[in-house]
Amino acid sequence: MPIEKAKKHFLGTDGHERLNCARSIFKAFSAMSEEDRNTLGHGGGKAPAGECGAYFAARHLLEKNNPEKLKEFEEYFTSLAGSTKCREIRRAKKIPCLECVEKAAVFLHSKHTI
Repeated sequence: MPIEKAKKHFLGTDGHERLNCARSIFKAFSAMSEEDRNTLGHGGGKAPAGECGAYFAARHLLEKNNPEKLKEFEEYFTSLAGSTKCREIRRAKKIPCLECVEKAAVFLHSKHTI
């Protein structure tokens, strides 16, 4: 299941390579195109405009595969995390990074968007 795979990559458990939040989402949901590989360094608040890496990666996959779900995803993620910006999410301590990865993966999986 991609949700568990994303979490295991983020944590580096059960033989999964430990990856940052953005890479964890890509690895769980994508065959990793060259374009996707160019965005791999966007974890830990390094995504454009300071976005959460998990949010950024999921949004990137939605843009490519199901752009009509972008607004719904932003509203869903913001309602849970309080923001789409990494520093704001971490400062508010509403949800931890692992949960950002999980929530992004849940949306991608449950909405059959990818």
